[in-house]
Order: sequence, then structure tokens, then C-alpha cells
Amino acid sequence: MDKNTFTGLFLIMIVLAGSFYFFKPSEAELKQERERIALDSAKKAGTVTTPAAAAAQTAVPSLDSATLKGPFGANISGTEATSVLENNELRLTFSNKGGKIKSVELKNEKSYQGKPVVLFDGDKNEFGLTLVIGGKQVNTNDLYFTPVLTERSMAMRANYSPDKFIEFVYDLQPESHNVGFNINLNGMNQVIQRDSIALNWSTVLLQQEKSLKNEQQYSAPYYKYVDKNPDHLSIAKDETEDLSKSKIEWIAFKQHFFSAVLIPADPFAKAKLGVTVLTTPEQVKGYHANLSLPFNQLAAQNYKMKFYFGTNQFKVLKAQGQEIEKLVEMGYWPLKYINRFVVLPVFNFLEGFGWNYGLIILVLTIALKLVLSPLTYKSYISMAKMRILKPEMDEIKAKVGEDNATLLQQEYLKLYKQVGVNPLGGCLPMLLQLPIVMAFFFFFPNLFELRGQSFLWMHDLSTYDDFIKFGFTIPFIGDHLSLMCVLMTISTLIYTYFNNQVSGATGQMKYIGYIMPIVFLGVLNSYPSGLNYYYFLANMLTFGQQFLIKMLVNDEKIHNILKENKKKPEEQKKKSKFQTRLDDYMRQQQQAKTQQNKNK
Repeated sequence: MDKNTFTGLFLIMIVLAGSFYFFKPSEAELKQERERIALDSAKKAGTVTTPAAAAAQTAVPSLDSATLKGPFGANISGTEATSVLENNELRLTFSNKGGKIKSVELKNEKSYQGKPVVLFDGDKNEFGLTLVIGGKQVNTNDLYFTPVLTERSMAMRANYSPDKFIEFVYDLQPESHNVGFNINLNGMNQVIQRDSIALNWSTVLLQQEKSLKNEQQYSAPYYKYVDKNPDHLSIAKDETEDLSKSKIEWIAFKQHFFSAVLIPADPFAKAKLGVTVLTTPEQVKGYHANLSLPFNQLAAQNYKMKFYFGTNQFKVLKAQGQEIEKLVEMGYWPLKYINRFVVLPVFNFLEGFGWNYGLIILVLTIALKLVLSPLTYKSYISMAKMRILKPEMDEIKAKVGEDNATLLQQEYLKLYKQVGVNPLGGCLPMLLQLPIVMAFFFFFPNLFELRGQSFLWMHDLSTYDDFIKFGFTIPFIGDHLSLMCVLMTISTLIYTYFNNQVSGATGQMKYIGYIMPIVFLGVLNSYPSGLNYYYFLANMLTFGQQFLIKMLVNDEKIHNILKENKKKPEEQKKKSKFQTRLDDYMRQQQQAKTQQNKNK
């Protein structure tokens, strides 16, 4: 490189360095440019990246959307802030992002772990409209609303333009689980396209009870068509269902003992409802609902609704109307009628005395056993008759032999007819009592009143008492052993033993009675201790009833009555329906036998 070339390059470097120094932007200019870039990014992504962007958003809340390059331009970015509205029952936390209820706390309830009962919370709770404006979808969950809080209400507004806006108004009355909810689309009929808009609601239910598995078993989204009974989606698997058969009166996100219900003043036109069973700890299930609202582009639109946030207590839900009380499962027909019109009224009556719920269950069981005592007495007498006849039946069996089953059965039926005994007399009274036993299988697990109520060693009658914790899982049993379930099983075995003594059961029938209680030990081990407590009491009271009947009934006297019946002429015997059918059966058998002999 020669001297002239070097000198030229040196001068060029000096000129460039001077240009960078004298013409660089000031700090104010740099800050302004950074704010512009951040604001543009926030508008495109729907999020806020810098404080400057938030300041720019709040500085222009009422400018026309066209000036800010799109609908709701002034509401796309912002800083999330929360507000609280509460009464004696509920604590509602609102978020200006989406203008929604962010979380709901039931102030007078606690979870099994002693924490506040929060039905839903956080970003996984979405609630808002999906609108079509200018051929594009606008989701209100992405908008930042302006809140206006008063003593009993919260208004959230997102401005499309100075005279066009979306407004969500929430109203909370004192001493109430209901939250009024109005959607006002002021002037939006001029810009919203299509003849319907979508209201989307999705949330994740949080664990409140001792067993997540049991809580999932009783949780499902419910819905009610107009003039139809409420129904629900699957409780065991993921499911999505289109609800288009009729208009929909309400949608409920139900978990075991608590529910969030959305009730429109005018039924929803149609909906899509879904449930997802979650595997995340402390999360019960995920629910989502897509609800269709009719939209008239010729007039301003307002939609009135209300929320119910509260317990699944039957009488509380019934006060809401519209058959919302059917969120409480009472069983299948006819069990639900037994529970609703017999068991529940008696339970509520006893509850009025202010007793401990363990005592209420005891008195309820005694009352039902007294009502059913005539059936128990008939069952005992019938089984005693069969036991007394057993020696004669053994003689017939030895005479006829076991090879000819048809002839043996005919001889047995002839004996029953002679002494006036119905062999099914011991079974029928027990079958009539079976619906009561099964009704309680649905009643106690769904009874909110037992939640958190203790009795003896049982800390909560609405869930199992894990008296023994294994620390590992045993197939068919689980990770614990319920003491009340064990006592129920032992009492059933004792009852089976004495029942076999009364009926004279032998062979396989004798041992089947001992197998079933062991099976139910595994089935009921994770069921509420209140249910096992009832079955234990029922067994012990039934055993007591049979003991008293045995003291009052003389087997020798029954035997003499059977002998006298045997001596009576056929025409003097008063025939029961069973005996009439028995005569017809024997006549048919005799005719068939005669026909067979003729054919030979």
C-alpha cells in the first residue's frame, strides 16, 4: 500500500467516525422508537411486552378503531389487573383481561385439606364471546376491558369506537350464591357479521375432596333441554356432544359437591359441550362449552343470564328452579323416587333436631327397619317353615332319588301344596327391601350434608375412613383399609351365618352367602364411611329383629300348623296365588306325562 492510498483510507475513517458521532439519534428519539416497536408487537400478538406499550394503550382508550388499524385496537394491549366483589357467601375475583370472573371462592366452605374452596382460578378459566368483524374473528378473552366497580356490581367495557362497545355487567346480591350477568352489545349490530355469536366457557375443576379418583367419579358437565329431564356427559372418559335437539335451559359444570351453573333468561339455541378427564394432580376434570346466541343486525343486542356458584345441596339447588336439583344423583328408577320422596324428607326432618349426623343415620335406619319389620317377619316365618319341612324333603329325595329331577321337583311342589307353604315366601320380602338397600347406595355418596361431618373415629362421613394406611396399593382393596367397611363386612358374615341357621341352607347356597360380603369389602372400601355405617347398622338391626322374632315364634307351633294344613281336605284350603299357579303347573306336568305315555 503506497502513501497516497493509506492517507485516503485514513481520511475516510475520520469522516465515518464523525458522522456516527454528530448524527446519532438522541436518547429521547431512541426511547420513542423502542416504544413504537413494542406497541406494534403488542397489537399483533395481543400481549404487552413493555411498560411503555401499556402506557400507550391506556393513553388512547376512546380513539376510533380505524385510527389504531383494526377493531378494538385500543383494547388489544394492556396490563392485567384484578378487582374483587364479594358478599357473605362468595368472593369473586375479576380480571380486566377478558372482562371475566377469574376465580370464585365459596367463603363458608373448606376443602378436605382445610383450604378455601375455589371452584376455578387462573388462566385455565376462559369466558368470553367470539365475534366476526370485518371477516376476522375477535375473541373478547384477548381484550383488555375497562372496569367500573360499585358496591354490588362490576361493569367491564371494551370500546370499538366512542359510540360502539361491548359491556359485561355482573351483579352480586347480598346473602346470595347467584351472580347476575348481562351482555350489552351497544351499537355493535352495525359491525358484527353473521346471525349468531358464540359464548365460550372453559375451565379446569380443582380438587376439593379427599380422593381425587372418587371426586372424578361424581363430576360431569350437565345440561337441560327445554321440557326434558337434565342429562350429563360421560363421567369416566373424554366426550364431546353437540346439543342441537332442542333449546337449552342451562349448562352446569358440576363436581362432586359443588357446581357452577349458567342460566340464560332465554334458552341457548344450541351448544357443544365437552369433558376431559385430567391426570394432573389436584385437577379433577376439564370442561368446555360453546354456546350459540342469536344475533340481530337490525337492533342493539342484550343478553340476560345468571350464574349459580355454590354447593350441591338438594334444597339449595331446588330453590333455583328449573330442575337444577337433579344435579344431585338419586339413582335410577325406582331408586330416585325412594330417595327423593321417602328417604330425603325423613332425613331432613331428623336434621331439624340438630343432632350429630351419625345419630341421624342411626335413627333413620331404625325408622326404616320398623317400617319394613312386617316384611322381615314374613321372611323369617317363611324360612322357618322351609327349615321345618327339610326332614320331609330329605325323605322324598331319598325315596325318589336325585337322578329324576323333574319327578323330585313335582314331589316337592306337592308337599308345598299340602302344607300351604310358598317356597318363595322368604325371598320375596327380601326382594321388596332390596330397592331400599340400593337407594342408599346412591343417597349417601351424593349427600352434601355429610361433607366434613365427623362421628366416632370417622372424620368425614362423606368419604372413606382410612383407619389403616398401607403406603402401597393392593389390588381390589386399594391403599387403605376402612374400619367401618371391615365392621360392615363382619356384621354381614354374622348375619349370613344366622340367616343360614334360620333357612336351613345347605350346599353351594350356604357358601355363596359368605363370598358376597368379602366381594363387597373390596367394592365399598373406598365408599363413604356414612354408607358403610348405614349398612352396618342395618345388619345389626336386622339381626336384632330376627332374634326377637325367634324368641316370640315357636317352631313346634309352626310345625303343628303345617301338620294341620296337611290334614285339611283340599276344598277347605284357601289357595294363594302361588298355590293356584302351582296347581296349574302340576296339571300341565301331569298332562305332559300322560301324553308321553300315550306316545309310547
